[in-house]
Amino acid sequence: MANNEHLMKTYAPLDVTFEHGEGAYLWDTNKEKYLDALCGIAVCGLGHAHPAVTKTISEQAAKLLHTSNLYQIDKQQHLADQLCEISGMSRVFFSNSGAEANEAAIKIARLFGHKNKIDNPSIIVMDNSFHGRTMATLSATGNRKVQAGFEPLVQGFIRAPYNNIEAIRNIAENNNNVVAILVEPVQGEGGINIPDPDYLNQLREICDQQNWLLMLDEIQTGMARTGKWFAFQHNNIQPDVMTLAKALGNGVPIGACLANDKAGEVLQPGNHGSTFGGNPLMCATASTVIDTIKADNILQNVNQMSQYIINSFKEKIGLLDGVREIRGMGLMIGIELGADTLNHDCTDFVKLALEQHLLINVTAGNVIRLLPPLILDKQQADIIINTVSDLVTASLQNKAAA
Repeated sequence: MANNEHLMKTYAPLDVTFEHGEGAYLWDTNKEKYLDALCGIAVCGLGHAHPAVTKTISEQAAKLLHTSNLYQIDKQQHLADQLCEISGMSRVFFSNSGAEANEAAIKIARLFGHKNKIDNPSIIVMDNSFHGRTMATLSATGNRKVQAGFEPLVQGFIRAPYNNIEAIRNIAENNNNVVAILVEPVQGEGGINIPDPDYLNQLREICDQQNWLLMLDEIQTGMARTGKWFAFQHNNIQPDVMTLAKALGNGVPIGACLANDKAGEVLQPGNHGSTFGGNPLMCATASTVIDTIKADNILQNVNQMSQYIINSFKEKIGLLDGVREIRGMGLMIGIELGADTLNHDCTDFVKLALEQHLLINVTAGNVIRLLPPLILDKQQADIIINTVSDLVTASLQNKAAA
């Protein structure tokens, strides 16, 4: 194990250090090769060391890294144009992370409420959600483990069950302080939870009726992860606010809060800001990510690989007693296991897969989460399918024999 004595113990990292990567693969300090089916938790969508991204970072770093938002930044303006074109939104604020993007969304909702004479504006958020680890975003998050020990939490959030429209309607009838709904189109950290096909449409309808903002956290689902640029596009709706990060920079830290119409004009000079947000390096890189997704038919590949992987898992392990459900949208795939049917804790699958030179994740306690790069090919998909299926099958058989 590496010597981490000077690092705060905010993580319990696995005993492996990666030295370089290429495409869907990583190599550790012992020159061992691993297939990355997590890609930095949905960050490196174009894989590692993508030539176009690397070229942009190198060229921009040699020109200009930072000037601050006190001046015009042409790379920032160009990226905002690109994002508005592919999303249908009208305004963009750039930050450094997803949590910061969600902070901006929360501030927009509160200021929107105050401008509408609501003194104590509240935002509806969902059980099992995840929106970040800053004080406001962890307060919005629907996971008690994330919040424990950090009380008092930020007030102004009303919690509702995910994928339950009646609960939202009930809140609308009994609370006059609501100004917005903040929701993930697919819950990532919550276990790859996919709502009913018309869930977002019904939320959109309620928000229109109530003059609320519909705010979508697309930090994990955005940038082609679900087979469209953004998950809300599966529903043919438009949010009032949308947040992005993760895959937007393919590893370069960048977040974005996009807004439309009435929400897009809420923030004015002095209301919000960021020292590093939208600097030339991160914006040039994100622009290249967008250009590459367009040029390389990434969306088509995501949809093809998604169908192949999900169908293959259903064929191989879908009928096993310990497998509760296989679900996914695009290359955001979850295999929910019955913890009581295994011979070890579900999180042990991460170490077991690592021993097979495959990087995966377990979230929500019992869901194997797969977030492979969007450039994945069939041969790599087969490695993921076979390795995970064999691990699950062996664990179930060992439990049955015990």
